[in-house]
Amino acid sequence: MLSPTADTIRIFLHVLAASVWVGGQIVLGGLVPRLRRAFPESTKVAAQAFGRIAWPAFAVAVVTGIWSVLDISMSDQSTAYQVTIFVHVSLVAVSGTAAAVHSLGRSKLALALGGAIGLLTALGAMFVGLLSSTGA
Repeated sequence: MLSPTADTIRIFLHVLAASVWVGGQIVLGGLVPRLRRAFPESTKVAAQAFGRIAWPAFAVAVVTGIWSVLDISMSDQSTAYQVTIFVHVSLVAVSGTAAAVHSLGRSKLALALGGAIGLLTALGAMFVGLLSSTGA
């Protein structure tokens, strides 16, 4: 069996954290309409419980992402790769910002737009992150 390295641990933590962040949003998005109909007060409780897991996962993904960028020499990478990383980081920033708007918002517009934009940009960030991992 191969031995784990710091790189494999970093990548594992990054993928795990991103999976919790993105996958959790998908699962919660599927549960909330049913919860709202059956138990109207439960959506707030479910969202708060998810937040206690999702926000630390987001932080781990950001920290391990920064670690990954610092581990390579960006000046040695192609312009296409650098642009891909910029797009990835931008999507992560928008995803976190939109999710914060969703979490802190009180209006239906803030909740709806924050949730939708947060999920769509998180999915985009995951895709572009995988794209960049195959092009380094």
